[in-house]
Amino acid sequence: MPSESYAAVIQTIEGEAVCDIAFPADPGANLPDAAGLESYDGIVLTGSHLNIYDRTPDILSQIDLMRAVYASRTPSFGSCWGLQVAAVAADGDVRPNPLGREVGLARRITATEAGREHPLIEGRPAAYDAPAIHLDMVTALPGDCTVLAGNAVSPVQAAEIRQDGGVFWGVQYHPEFSLSELAVILGRRTEILVREGFCRTAEDAVAYAQDLSTLDKDPARFDLAWRHGIDAEVLDPQRRTREIRNFIEHRVKTAKSARGRA
Repeated sequence: MPSESYAAVIQTIEGEAVCDIAFPADPGANLPDAAGLESYDGIVLTGSHLNIYDRTPDILSQIDLMRAVYASRTPSFGSCWGLQVAAVAADGDVRPNPLGREVGLARRITATEAGREHPLIEGRPAAYDAPAIHLDMVTALPGDCTVLAGNAVSPVQAAEIRQDGGVFWGVQYHPEFSLSELAVILGRRTEILVREGFCRTAEDAVAYAQDLSTLDKDPARFDLAWRHGIDAEVLDPQRRTREIRNFIEHRVKTAKSARGRA
């Protein structure tokens, strides 16, 4: 599952990390209480196929959980849906992007003035690409929100949100996705890729996903990297996962030390 893959990325970065996986959208999910949330060194919100403006019970439970995360003051991070939940939980808003879906790679993500000095995207070049697939985006910022990066498709690609004493770092893209994982996801969305004009035929969509999978297994395939405009910011796992690494280094470890757990 994507959640297991995300945990594996964290454990690759920090070998001694112990990751508990929760499913807050499931009925009867056994979620941590306030004391339980405070007992963790960090909390990560993954992606999702849900649309937060639907406000169904499974979505509302995740918004409530994120409000409790803020109140716990445990360092938190999120990718894609995670950023959207964090924004809504802090009284921001999320809507469909009027420019449409961002698929495959988010191109030319550029730091804002605040982002250039922020540790979340420390080590990223002036402009970079990252794996992405989303239709929705943050359209109204929470009260205490600093936008750290954006691009021509989504002006909020990275942000810091502060609420109730808690601090959240998040990105609209997916630094946790390898190209193989992205290929599997796109393989399930062939119809969408054709219907929305990203690919002319289903065969084109399948071929694109296959190229991504091949390139992930063999990053030296310069022909495929050139054809699809994919550089080391995506191909190199250490560079691709930069934001997760920065979160662990600058938020999880420092907060753990401040709490006397180091």
